[in-house]
Amino acid sequence: MAKCLYCEKESITISEHLGVCIDCIRQDFKHVRSHIEKVHADSREKYGLPAISPKDPNGISCKVCVHECRISPIGSLSYCGLRTTKDGRLTGISPYEGNLEWYYDALPTNCVADWVCPGGTGAGYPEYSYTKGPERGYRNLSVFYNGCSFNCLFCQNWQWRIYAFKKGRVSAEELSNRVDEYTSCICYFGGDPAPQLPHSIRSSRLALQKKKGRILRICWETNGSMNPKLLDEIADISLKSGGCIKFDLKTYDEGLHQALCGVTNKRTLENFEKLSSYVKKRPIPPFLVASTLLVPGYVDEQEIKNLAQFIAALDKDIPYSLLAFYPHFYMDDLPTTSRAHAFRCLEIAKSAGLTNVRIGNVHLLGEVY
Repeated sequence: MAKCLYCEKESITISEHLGVCIDCIRQDFKHVRSHIEKVHADSREKYGLPAISPKDPNGISCKVCVHECRISPIGSLSYCGLRTTKDGRLTGISPYEGNLEWYYDALPTNCVADWVCPGGTGAGYPEYSYTKGPERGYRNLSVFYNGCSFNCLFCQNWQWRIYAFKKGRVSAEELSNRVDEYTSCICYFGGDPAPQLPHSIRSSRLALQKKKGRILRICWETNGSMNPKLLDEIADISLKSGGCIKFDLKTYDEGLHQALCGVTNKRTLENFEKLSSYVKKRPIPPFLVASTLLVPGYVDEQEIKNLAQFIAALDKDIPYSLLAFYPHFYMDDLPTTSRAHAFRCLEIAKSAGLTNVRIGNVHLLGEVY
């Protein structure tokens, strides 16, 4: 049980680390903003990450993601923690070397889109899938990128903050060589792939060149904060290869998004809308998939209603997955998503007009909160 520092409301769905309830965030964000910014700054500085994106007027510009950092020529870190400067240029990761881990994952897997993608269902057979059903016997090359353009207090993979400074580099050539005769798809996730999109793009193109006529779907699972020009590049790759792009839509309300993730969601929503124009070009398998983590006390029914209406207005057939929350990172004091809340949100999303909605991670659902 925690108490909101502003209205003094008490609830098990108020995070003590954040210290603010959803009503105060929505109704008076300007009043609580400085407190929220301090919470995020503290959570980042603990891991050696800059509190905010650097904006040195004399700095070297990086335009890969929404932050568009201007990094001091005498050395400082980008918001994602992956880039710095040396001798008047950006150093760190590049299109040729990425900070990542990779592994093989047998299909079908627990990918956010497995319930609609070729690997999990055989959708698009025979052009995009080896089998009419789940691709048993094949595997996904899972690529986990360290670094992220968001600072989600509920991060399910928060350990990247530790590993980003310790893991070695993997070249695009080396990663593309991991694709063998049993690999039918590559999925980039993380952290988030947004800060390292140039590397994933180069790796994908090299892999596709080497595939020799075999099926190889390219997918990205992302917060959607990338530069729109890079978004066009990955959209073209996924569309032609039979892969999908999975956007994690955290919230619809911008103030709430800043409270939970430390960053605006304007670029994410704009990019999602941009991608929706591709959906009709390849209806099967689905090109664009959305998901939202049901964070207790914060991602409530109003958020799901607004997000579902936003998606449905673009294309009612876009698959949407509602994901159960498990306590992590700075929100480890919250309960798991309740079964009642998840199923209410499911009905709300359907009522908004979406035709393809489901609850993911059902096994994590609790009974009450």
